[in-house]
Amino acid sequence: MKINKSYRITLDDFEAFIRKNFTAEEPQLSYLKKTKNCFLEYPDKADEFEILFGNETGNFKELEINHKAKENKFIFGDNFYVLRKLLDTHRSRIDLVYIDPPFGTGQNFNSIDEDAAYSDTLIESEFLELLRKRLFLLRELMSAQASIYLHIDKKIGHYVKIIMDEVFGQRNFINDITRIKCNPKNFSRNAYGNYSDMILYYAKNRDKQIWNDITEPMSKTKREELFPKFNAKLGFYTTNPIHAPGRTVDGDTGLEWKGLMPPKGRHWRYSRAVLDSLDAKGLIEWSATGNPRKIVLAKEHKGFKIQDVWEFKDKGMSYVDYPTQKNFDLLERII
Repeated sequence: MKINKSYRITLDDFEAFIRKNFTAEEPQLSYLKKTKNCFLEYPDKADEFEILFGNETGNFKELEINHKAKENKFIFGDNFYVLRKLLDTHRSRIDLVYIDPPFGTGQNFNSIDEDAAYSDTLIESEFLELLRKRLFLLRELMSAQASIYLHIDKKIGHYVKIIMDEVFGQRNFINDITRIKCNPKNFSRNAYGNYSDMILYYAKNRDKQIWNDITEPMSKTKREELFPKFNAKLGFYTTNPIHAPGRTVDGDTGLEWKGLMPPKGRHWRYSRAVLDSLDAKGLIEWSATGNPRKIVLAKEHKGFKIQDVWEFKDKGMSYVDYPTQKNFDLLERII
């Protein structure tokens, strides 16, 4: 923006310039209006501009830690002011965020030295606005490839989902993960047992997000179910047909192999050259009647893709610092 003797700028013009150039790539309120998505309205809901560029200040201090990693920080104070201050040095630099704001416990949480740490006595709209403000700041700290996991109780989680849509955009919603937190409950009340909570998973930009395609290893029980056969040389294995539905009129997979034609209405799943190679490696099992099947080895199984129901129970955990402290195995998966 050029300003000299020939230009005059009003406060409204300046605010519009800041909104356009220094907030999210696509302003969320205009996005919501354009796509006609719903959003929450409640008393004292702050404007995004006020949240990001307000002049409120608070006290906080960085705690010293005995660790060689220079980037590690422990900061004691109201995280709203901490996040705003971090924008000076860490804007668009954070690749992963996990937050777990307690809600609905009616408690004040203290650390092990009895210092006040968190007050969970807010009503719904106050809590949502407290969270919304911090989410806007977190969004600005997140890199273009970043993700955020918000762990929340189901009592208010679906309202939080709407807030997350407002801040990050509905398109950047990835998963609503159900976390099984305890064993099944048998309360004598007119309701189903509550043994899960939720984790809302969003990307800053789902087209650019970092994604590690992790898998769960196969259990012994599952291995025995899926790979029931055993060979001293190959280990545990199973077999699959080497033909597939559909007839090939002109092509290699419709021709004779080892004196056999594909069954009627089917074709060889692999080219005859590949079938020759598999047979030479001992990866074709021939039945007593001469029926060939491909050998699939258990040791080559890559595990099962992680689904959106995670079992990380808190039972038996040692809560050293807070009663809402989370399962380290859960955090390890997210990281």
